[in-house]
Amino acid sequence: MMTYQTTSEHFAAQIPARGMSITSAPFMNAHTGLAQLTSLFKSIGNAIVRASEASSRIKRVEALRAKSDVELADMGIERDDIVHHVFKDLYYV
Repeated sequence: MMTYQTTSEHFAAQIPARGMSITSAPFMNAHTGLAQLTSLFKSIGNAIVRASEASSRIKRVEALRAKSDVELADMGIERDDIVHHVFKDLYYV
């Protein structure tokens, strides 16, 4: 007499039901997903702020370069020091 194994007896591993996870902890839960999304938007916002600040500083440099040497001297700035004057709060030389 011959006996046959059923499919579930043949394989030791069980296939999870639809919507179930194979692991006990899902790869990404709602909390970590939200934290990553928040981090992404913060990074984008910071980049926009930095670009805006850089743009306004460049405009300030251009405005000072357009002035005459006499006007710059009245402001206490030498032509060679314009960039340092505009960006002095960002670095120390």
